[in-house]
Amino acid sequence: MFCQKCGESLQPDAKFCGKCGVPTSMAAVDLTKPTSSAKVGTRGDAIWNPNAASNWSIIFTPAFGSYLHALNWRTLGEEGRARSAMGWFYFSLAMLIVYILMGVLMAGEKGADGATRVLALLYLIIWYFSAGRAQAKYVKNKFGSDYPRRSWGKPLLVGIVAILGYFALAVALGLIIGIITA
Repeated sequence: MFCQKCGESLQPDAKFCGKCGVPTSMAAVDLTKPTSSAKVGTRGDAIWNPNAASNWSIIFTPAFGSYLHALNWRTLGEEGRARSAMGWFYFSLAMLIVYILMGVLMAGEKGADGATRVLALLYLIIWYFSAGRAQAKYVKNKFGSDYPRRSWGKPLLVGIVAILGYFALAVALGLIIGIITA
């Protein structure tokens, strides 16, 4: 049995997860039994490598990784976890807006830049240890390293376009606010 929340292996007689403390009656899932009627290994249920999605989030923010994790959870038949990952995705988008506002509204360019970087790094770490790592453990425990993988071409292209659009938006908002306050 494995913890539903963090993916940690559980002893058969455990009452609580030894890692995250969740009661096993709520947290245990038997990964030897399929969670959906889909047969793993067909082309239609390939997933993105969850570790790679988390690593790409260093460049593209947790919005990137959490969205791909949500799609992976759906493919794996874990709708509750998919909804949770989408919650992280929407919160990550809100954090991107906070970063822009911090850069535009905080006095002192270096202070704003430093504060934004620290907040972004802190959020990345919180996301990874709260949500990102769990899928990697789940996939490793359920499939090992032998599972069908999806191509990274389209997600990386979307990520590059999104990050360029984000920077363009940040510059445009900075210019607009600069003109208004001048």
